[in-house]
Amino acid sequence: MVSTPTVSRLAQFPLVSLFSIQLPSPCYEDFEKPSAIQQRAIKPIVSGRDVIAQAQSGTGKTATFSISVLQSIDTSVRETQALILSPTRELAVQIQNVVLALGDYMNVQCHACIGGTSIGEDIKKLEYGQHVVSGTPGRVFDMIRRRNLRTRNIKVSSNAIEYKIQKSLSADVLFLLVSLDARS
Repeated sequence: MVSTPTVSRLAQFPLVSLFSIQLPSPCYEDFEKPSAIQQRAIKPIVSGRDVIAQAQSGTGKTATFSISVLQSIDTSVRETQALILSPTRELAVQIQNVVLALGDYMNVQCHACIGGTSIGEDIKKLEYGQHVVSGTPGRVFDMIRRRNLRTRNIKVSSNAIEYKIQKSLSADVLFLLVSLDARS
């Protein structure tokens, strides 16, 4: 991640005062000091800037965009407001779990839209209303095509795709990003 002088960094993690997320006490232990990726990426993402970030495994990337996403949604609006794409089902479910854990006291709704699971269950969950959708490009694309995943209220889209992206996957990702951009 490239840091520019115009982007302020997050020096400490006073989550209670910085963010509206209310974490239970055991969670505070994990958020005493932000990692390098969190210092550089959270504020720009929350402020609506386009951010491309790369960091090693275990540095807090998932928490970085999960916190940013949770700051950007309005839980009183039962519509999809954030979309997080992942290259694997396992990562999409992991991201869903982190978003639900961090957003527990916000009553956030998050659903993992992934292949290999019931399409009917995805449709049911999306009709109920999900603030955040974490998913794989193929299933997310299918839900958009079927008009079950509405994109009109998506404010934040995050992409947890790695460099080892498959060609078929990249075509779906490109289509999704173009579709989201076309709404603007």
